[in-house]
Amino acid sequence: MVDYLANTEINSQRIAAVESCFGASGQPLALPGRVLLGEGVLTKECRKKAKPRIFFLFNDILVYGSIVLSKRKYRGQHIIPLEEVTLEPLPETLQAKNRWMIKTAKKSFVVSAASTTERQEWISHIEECVRRQLLATGRPPSTEHAAPWIPDKATDICMRCTQTRFSALTRRHHCRKCGFVVCAECSRERFLLPRLSPKPLRVCSLCYRELAARKREEEEEGGGPGGGGAPGQPRAYLGGAECGASSGDDEDSDEDKEGGGDGDWPSRVEFYASGVSWSAFHG
Repeated sequence: MVDYLANTEINSQRIAAVESCFGASGQPLALPGRVLLGEGVLTKECRKKAKPRIFFLFNDILVYGSIVLSKRKYRGQHIIPLEEVTLEPLPETLQAKNRWMIKTAKKSFVVSAASTTERQEWISHIEECVRRQLLATGRPPSTEHAAPWIPDKATDICMRCTQTRFSALTRRHHCRKCGFVVCAECSRERFLLPRLSPKPLRVCSLCYRELAARKREEEEEGGGPGGGGAPGQPRAYLGGAECGASSGDDEDSDEDKEGGGDGDWPSRVEFYASGVSWSAFHG
């Protein structure tokens, strides 16, 4: 399918249409050999609530963004190289169906489809594209993945001390290493997680102790940190690049920065209407 569509006029038109919908805020997507294989609306579980997002599957990247006007205007473009992607199907519950996790070293998150069939189509197409990309690049499958952020609504108390109760005045924070929802007192430390950011990020007290201990062991094995600091003293802003990390950055997640409105999606309605296909894969 990829070879058949590459360098065809219909593929160029499809990619140009996606670029047009993202406008100046998006990156150019047309590259020699790049093919748009599928597109559709998936529900993405964000920090505060689940939201509809438009997804585009290319043969080498996965692109998604917020919907302003369906099929006309999108914003908040995110691009994920497929060779970094691992998928994890999630079990079905009465409240949550057709879900799976998209995992990378920098960001991991949960999405769901309108039906079991669409979920299987997305998973099979993405996994095939990942397999082809790994063969083409010679890279091994990714083994280090960011922990997904636990949604705010999942807990009313700090998941570390289990004492602090969240309220309008006591806000929630997320550890960038484990993704837990924690209070300010339990997330006072900062640690450098190079895969996520060039600056130190908020981590919970438990993850900080583990990261600092690991860094101390590395420095001792490597003959010290190269100057500065007392022996055995953890350096808060040193974090090994091999450390896994949680999705997000040191501020509120970009999903929340995009604003409360979701375009032509009215509040308190179901994202998916029964009997309607929300995804299309090109042949």
